[in-house]
Amino acid sequence: MKYLDPKADLTFKKIFGNHPKRLISLLNALLPLSEEEQIHEIEYLPTELVPQLEGGKNTIVDVLCTDVRGRKFCVEMQMEWSDAFQQRVLFNASKLYVSQAKKGGKYSELQPVYSLNLINDIFAHDTPDFIHNYRIVHDKDSNKVIEGLHFTFIELPKFTPHSIADKRMMVLWLRFLTEINSNTKEIPSDLLNDPEIGKAVEDLEVSGFTDAELRAYDKFWDSVSVERTLLDDRYQKGMEEGMAKGEEVGKSQRSIEIAKNMLAKGMDEATIQEITGLTEDQILQIQ
Repeated sequence: MKYLDPKADLTFKKIFGNHPKRLISLLNALLPLSEEEQIHEIEYLPTELVPQLEGGKNTIVDVLCTDVRGRKFCVEMQMEWSDAFQQRVLFNASKLYVSQAKKGGKYSELQPVYSLNLINDIFAHDTPDFIHNYRIVHDKDSNKVIEGLHFTFIELPKFTPHSIADKRMMVLWLRFLTEINSNTKEIPSDLLNDPEIGKAVEDLEVSGFTDAELRAYDKFWDSVSVERTLLDDRYQKGMEEGMAKGEEVGKSQRSIEIAKNMLAKGMDEATIQEITGLTEDQILQIQ
């Protein structure tokens, strides 16, 4: 049996975009919800958000839903980390929160918005932690919280099964997202034994996709490869420009030190300019 990678745009939406129980299992496993805050029933919402940004394109999210309490849940699978993505996440969550307001309504009726973001990239290089939960908290007392917006970012490449000891479903869903790809031939039994994950695995079988869907799947990974190449090229160019600039700064500093020594020995300014390449104004500043 051959399988597709669940992180692709096509497969991720197929797995979680029309299966309420499956999405509830994922959200309860990955979001920092207490026992009393667990999700029990959801309704899907349109994934298109307005107003328009970035040249008139609407913001499209992967999966959007609300539960029986009125809480909103926004789920995104992102292949590459960027500051623009972080800003888009903030926009989407804020838009969901504000969209609840009705004319003549009360602010107390507004329900929390939870943003779950799965990133197939590493962005927090200064910590081994791969789950990052954000809320609006007091800058000196984190126990003082303004409820309303909750953000969860998960760096999938950092995840290993032994990273979490006490949250079985979190481990299983993260294993599902990180261990299954186009090279997978056999699925671990503990993934298949969970009802919702087992069904999600079935949805990844290549035989269940049309030729057009498989072409779209391949095109998605081609675009990811191109984007990564462009990012690597920009990074390399930035490194080279930074090194060149550093060399220029170093050369300038050496010229200044030489000029200082020459001035200390009473040499004339014209000679100092000729040897160091510094301007008359620069030498005056050194003096």
